[in-house]
Amino acid sequence: YEKFPIPASRSALVGVFVARFVDHVRVAVTGAAASAFRLVTFEKALAESFDPASLLGLDVDSARLLDDLHGGADYRAHLVGVLARRAVARCQNGGG
Repeated sequence: YEKFPIPASRSALVGVFVARFVDHVRVAVTGAAASAFRLVTFEKALAESFDPASLLGLDVDSARLLDDLHGGADYRAHLVGVLARRAVARCQNGGG
């Protein structure tokens, strides 16, 4: 799990959870939208190659993301990709 905190509250502006199981991968996002959601496209890419680079070029639709004083929807979409890659790297390094 990786998160980008809101400085005032330390809650997640965006948080990304990556879990690798024997036969599948799960990627979930919190803080970026009105409710948590899974990223199936990220899951499929990571199931083929569990490497941060496999997520490069995958986009998150910013139309469904929050846009408020803490961060715009496009910024949150960018953070999802960055944090997902960091979470995968953390898993590879035995940190999660």
